[in-house]
Amino acid sequence: MILATGNSQLTTELPEYTRAQLALRNGQDRDEIWVGYQGVIYDVTSSRLWRRGNHYEHWAGQDLTRELQKDAPHTEHVFDKFHAVGRLK
Repeated sequence: MILATGNSQLTTELPEYTRAQLALRNGQDRDEIWVGYQGVIYDVTSSRLWRRGNHYEHWAGQDLTRELQKDAPHTEHVFDKFHAVGRLK
């Protein structure tokens, strides 16, 4: 099975992480800054926009699917430039 997000395709071979594990990558507790979107977890550590663990009113370490579908000024293709590190369990 293949998950498609934007133009990149990700196999289900990616490791699974719980919401609690994702929450630890919030830019405060560890060096990694991760966000979830549509079941895929992305590493946004390299983005200057996520340096403090937040981007405008959005916080890292959580699934942002609902938030971004409501009020993001960009499309889901914004995640094409980030590395997928896992799947949300």
